[in-house]
Amino acid sequence: MRLPSDLIPGKLLKRYKRFLADVQLKDGQIVTAHCPNSGSMKGCNDPGSRVLLSRSNNPRRKLPYTWELVQVGPIWVGINTQYPNRLVVEGIRTGVVKELQGYPVIRQEVKYGQNSRVDLLLENGAEKCYVELKNVTLVENRRALFPDAVTVRGQKHLQELMDMVTEGHRAVIFFVVQREDADLFAPADQIDPRYGKLLRQAVKHGVEALAYQARVSPQEIVLFRPLPIILK
Repeated sequence: MRLPSDLIPGKLLKRYKRFLADVQLKDGQIVTAHCPNSGSMKGCNDPGSRVLLSRSNNPRRKLPYTWELVQVGPIWVGINTQYPNRLVVEGIRTGVVKELQGYPVIRQEVKYGQNSRVDLLLENGAEKCYVELKNVTLVENRRALFPDAVTVRGQKHLQELMDMVTEGHRAVIFFVVQREDADLFAPADQIDPRYGKLLRQAVKHGVEALAYQARVSPQEIVLFRPLPIILK
């Protein structure tokens, strides 16, 4: 997935109200950017961090700038939670995501469950595969962790995936790790023990868990390899 070619560098001053971030540009100008991430962004929102912004020319937008990447140590981290859908669809179509091949139809944001929308619905005739995607930006000790804050919504998604398995369908929880400094994935039990418990329950119930790592640069973000998932 190519990123805009004219990303704007800046220095993070602060992130606040979840969806807002003040950034100082190279010329000293301070702008408020949209932060497309509802999590805590633990480890990815330290003041002074180098960031990259995109700018929209849409005159209807209240905030023309969008925060896209943050530099953590030597690596770039993708914080935009709108990208996992595009990354996984691209990964399926290019054959990188081998576990989800064999579905000629890929639909996005399809209603299911209790007033929810599944991120991807893969179909091959009567066969259906429900895929929920989660963006992962937290890494500690080479372990990619999710969630970075208590997520009641994420807990609900696991239950709904279990319901789809009960109805006879395939269901997948898919973690997209938008950084390259992790060797494995695990639930962040210390942050949301309820989510970790439900994830293990879902896997035992037949929900498949996948984690894929992305290469992140100012030019592009691309899924490139699966990560082992540790649930013990």
